[in-house]
Amino acid sequence: MRNYEVAIVLHPDLEIDLDRAVGKVEAVITGLGGKIDKKDNWGKRKLAYKIKKQDWGIYIFYQVSLDPSQVQPLDNALRITDEVMRYLVVSLEDVKKLYKSKNDSKPADKEKEPTKPAKPAKAKTETPQDTDSDAKE
Repeated sequence: MRNYEVAIVLHPDLEIDLDRAVGKVEAVITGLGGKIDKKDNWGKRKLAYKIKKQDWGIYIFYQVSLDPSQVQPLDNALRITDEVMRYLVVSLEDVKKLYKSKNDSKPADKEKEPTKPAKPAKAKTETPQDTDSDAKE
């Protein structure tokens, strides 16, 4: 079993009966042998661009434990589900840990401050020599 994040944008008209649409998506995930670890409902938000002639969508994020062989069937099931306007399945296995612990506010790789680059040396401007040596004589 691997960990995945499943992001779903549902049709905005489903706001009235959201439980039925969410239940349908969750049934697909659990029907494939997946386990829903966390669910985060962001609610109705404005889309960056129109999807299926809609300006708004309902965002729901899931953290799921699922067998890697079941990701393609999940993809196929979400693709044909009418309530789902867009979806994205992302593996969380390769996500690097950015912070040393929950209490740290700075990234782990920035323990030392980077040294400032040396200032470039100013180029000397050469004055042109008099090439008219005949004029002096």
